[in-house]
Amino acid sequence: MEIGDLTPAELRVREAFAAGVHLDFRPSPDDRPADGATWGPERTVRAHVLRALLLDGPRQDGEIPALNLAGARITGQLDLQYATVGHPVRLRHCHFAEAPRCYAARMRELNLSESVLPGLVAHAVHVDGVLRLTRTRCTGTVRLGGARISGSLYLEGAEMSAPEGDDPVLQLNQAAIGADLWAPGLRVQGQARLNGAGIAGTVNLNEARLHHPGRAAFDAETLSTGGHVLLRHAEVLGWAGLRGARIAGRLDLSYARLSNPGGPMLRASSSVIGELWLRKGPPMEGSLNLRRARIERLMIEPESVPGEVMLGDLTYTSLAPHEPAERRLPMLERDRNGYVPHAYQQLTAAYRRVGDDHAARLVQLDKQRRHRRTLPWYGRLWGLVQDVTVGYGFRPLRAAGWLLSLLAIGSVTFALHHPLPLKADEAPPFDPVFYTLDLLLPVISFGQEAAFAPAGWYQTLSYVLVVTGWILATTVLAGVTRSVSRQ
Repeated sequence: MEIGDLTPAELRVREAFAAGVHLDFRPSPDDRPADGATWGPERTVRAHVLRALLLDGPRQDGEIPALNLAGARITGQLDLQYATVGHPVRLRHCHFAEAPRCYAARMRELNLSESVLPGLVAHAVHVDGVLRLTRTRCTGTVRLGGARISGSLYLEGAEMSAPEGDDPVLQLNQAAIGADLWAPGLRVQGQARLNGAGIAGTVNLNEARLHHPGRAAFDAETLSTGGHVLLRHAEVLGWAGLRGARIAGRLDLSYARLSNPGGPMLRASSSVIGELWLRKGPPMEGSLNLRRARIERLMIEPESVPGEVMLGDLTYTSLAPHEPAERRLPMLERDRNGYVPHAYQQLTAAYRRVGDDHAARLVQLDKQRRHRRTLPWYGRLWGLVQDVTVGYGFRPLRAAGWLLSLLAIGSVTFALHHPLPLKADEAPPFDPVFYTLDLLLPVISFGQEAAFAPAGWYQTLSYVLVVTGWILATTVLAGVTRSVSRQ
């Protein structure tokens, strides 16, 4: 690069680079990079000039060279693919005519904050420090798949969109970030792909807007984070995929709007999550898939649960906030796969861990009723008898109530009309209460039933009492057996 070939603006850039000082072409801090196509030659720099400076630029004794430029219009393509750049690259508030190309480059620092770019090609880039795209506006694809960033990736307030196509707008698949992905307020019109990414810190997407209606808006399958994934107050239009993700901290969807009507909304099957928060926001539109997921703490409000869920083999240690069983059970009834016994067992265990045995019994009772719907007619009939009589063993006092009612009916009836004795000279004195008990209790005998023989419809009543007694005894035994087996 000959000095005589440089424009006055490029000469200023060359001098600032050698001294490592900041050069700002902006006439005022309110200057808009979006208007950069109209900027004149006094602030226009050719991309190949910047490339030459970064690869073999001049040095000033006692100074550390750095490309620290603001407010420039950069024409041509800044091509640094496979390059090793030992200087910080800070191109803030700039307007790029073409997408920079940093494929497989090795850099100390890359800062394109508040600039306007038609995209960024940086697959497999290695950045030893941080990569900043704060409030950057990209009108094409940002390709950072396989990137290795020792520090943090900053995307707060960035805006990204691209022509409709199959490629994700933000590509971070298989990226490795040594600290945080810091992107509160990020705007993506299209798909943000993070599948296979490894992030040592936190993924902060609070107040982000991820829009890709009907398609994948946030694809983060097998994502691994050492911190949290925060989507508080976010808006996700399209489905979010976290299948197989490993999130050590909290997946926080508090106050978020999650919408993919008629399709899946959150796919988190086979994931391992420290805490899942789904609360304080409008009801999720679309289905919730937590099959085979393992969650330490599930904080989910009934109002936030969508109309369709998939909870097969979901395991969780604790459930919050504490709600009555009547408010939790509708969630289990919305499972796409119908009756899922494991989901009831998990909810029962959660209530027992906090000492709410009453709620645990209600869940188990509802489980038996759901199971009854899956049986053939005779199984449903027998289940109905157990439900009405003893509540499947969870309401044993019902049996006592039935026995007392039948005892009263039989005692009054037979007190008004004594049955005739079989052998008048051998029969004991008739007692209507113990005679009725003899009919009701199939094992215990008070000597009354064998000594007297009712006739007519009284005989029919005695048969009803005998059959009812056997049914009550059998259902009580079945309920007790079920209760003991649960313990």
